[in-house]
Amino acid sequence: MQEALPYKRWDAPPPVPAAASPPTTTAFGSPTVVESLIKGNPVIVIGKRGCFMCHVVRKLLLGLGVNPPIFEIDGDDDLSKGMLVNALISNENKIGEISSSNNNNNKNKDSSYEGKLQFPLVFVGGKLFGGLDKVMATHLSGELVPILKQAGALWL
Repeated sequence: MQEALPYKRWDAPPPVPAAASPPTTTAFGSPTVVESLIKGNPVIVIGKRGCFMCHVVRKLLLGLGVNPPIFEIDGDDDLSKGMLVNALISNENKIGEISSSNNNNNKNKDSSYEGKLQFPLVFVGGKLFGGLDKVMATHLSGELVPILKQAGALWL
């Protein structure tokens, strides 16, 4: 007979105070760590915790044969969102593609994109590819598989 296992939630460990950590370590939200994660994976998805659109993107990519790492950000965590925005802007990605209401080019990128990020963010080949709408549009047009092959996410 099979035994039912109790549900256990696997949360991240509690944050360590800054005084206790050595000065050479970096937090997950720091721009250098985010950039290294983006550049180290052919496809990566960054989304809010519990976001259904992140689940849809993951299922679509899994159906194509890509198993992307999913990194979730708490919805209330403005600090990690701000660090993510700074990492994206310093990486010179085209962040305007995922902004639904910003079609003009503003000079002050830090303030114009701060509240307009829409998750999930999909990075392909180390560059910002877009959100759910861009992934779905390229999949329906048949362009997504060649892009994933070029990035090294698909082998066949």
